[in-house]
Formats: sequence, C-alpha cells, structure tokens
Amino acid sequence: QVQLVESGGGLVQAGGSLRLSCAASGRTFNVYSMGWFRQAPGKEREFVAAISWRRVGLYGTYYADSVKGRFTISRDNAKNTVYLQMNTLKPEDTAVYYCAASYDQYRSSWSIDYWGQGTQVTVSS
Repeated sequence: QVQLVESGGGLVQAGGSLRLSCAASGRTFNVYSMGWFRQAPGKEREFVAAISWRRVGLYGTYYADSVKGRFTISRDNAKNTVYLQMNTLKPEDTAVYYCAASYDQYRSSWSIDYWGQGTQVTVSS
C-alpha cells in the first residue's frame, strides 16, 4: 500500500502562485510514476501533470495543454515528495487537486493505483 498526503492548497488571487506538495509513504519502491489531477465543481476529474518516479537520470514530465508553461511538476525522491508549482493562476484553475501514484509509466491510458485525499485550490478574480 502507498499513502499520499497533499498539502499547500489555499486561496490566491488571479496571477498569483501556489506550490502543492504530495508526500508518499508505504511501499513506494514499486511506484513508477506520479502526478496530479484536479476536479472542479460539476466537472470530471482531469489530468494536470505527471512525472516519472523510478527512472534515474533524465526523466520525462507531462502536462495538460491548459497548464503547460504555467505549472511545473518536480520530485524529490529522497523526501518521497512530488511538487506542483503553479504560476500565473487563473480562476479556471479552481479545483480540488489530487495527487496520484501509478505502478505504470505515464501514457495516454495511464492507470492510477493510489489517490491522495485532495487539497482545495481557489483562485479569485
């Protein structure tokens, strides 16, 4: 089992920044990739960003078109933590953000094995 705990959400004005953190614990050695999803009220959960967890050296990062150039996903394997730096936030970024972990590499049909409990991000106009 893998436990994921998000932190760093909050209320910010449009144009501002937030950094989300996701601390992983448990049997993380089998995790291959991690990432972030979000769900706005009345909408389906959508992919935000992903990063390879296991690969050493060069590794890939992946982003939804809606956040590309504004959000940056990074990792600190020593701390078992994944981050999402969110800059130039827009009101449409308002959502509950969920951390995700997968035993599979990121792909278009990426399957998620573990979810965090979510953290609220609210961007005011």
